[in-house]
Amino acid sequence: MIVIDESFIDVTSQKARVADRLRMNYNFHPKHEDPLHRLLNAMEPGTYIQPHKHEDPDRFEIFLALRGRFVVFTFDDSGDITGHAILDAKQGNYGVEIPERTFHTLLSLEPGSVAYEIKEGPYNPSNAKNFATWAPAEGDPGVQDYIDKLLTSVGVIKSNR
Repeated sequence: MIVIDESFIDVTSQKARVADRLRMNYNFHPKHEDPLHRLLNAMEPGTYIQPHKHEDPDRFEIFLALRGRFVVFTFDDSGDITGHAILDAKQGNYGVEIPERTFHTLLSLEPGSVAYEIKEGPYNPSNAKNFATWAPAEGDPGVQDYIDKLLTSVGVIKSNR
């Protein structure tokens, strides 16, 4: 039995704080070939996951906030926001399930944020994610502006204009 307590979450969160990408996974599934993937996803503010969807093969994804705050966005095929949810366990907003074929991203809103993620496997890097062409890729110079635009659009940060 693996107990997911504060000290267990702290270890993964600390690794995210010092990682180049400001995020770190702890996989509970032993192999990428497993049919169901379960993992802790520790994320710091400023980390970026390019909007993507899971299709061909179609796969759902679930995020549950264990600690901290997140905002999850869904988009249409043109990049327009179709929905968002602030995940914050202290406020009773625990999680979301993202249907297959739905563009989405998850942003951390405070240091030490950790989500429990569930998604169908197996993991194959060649088809795990279909990245949105309308959003910057991870590492592109426009990433921070895009993050700010998303956060401003839902009132998480105030516009400087």
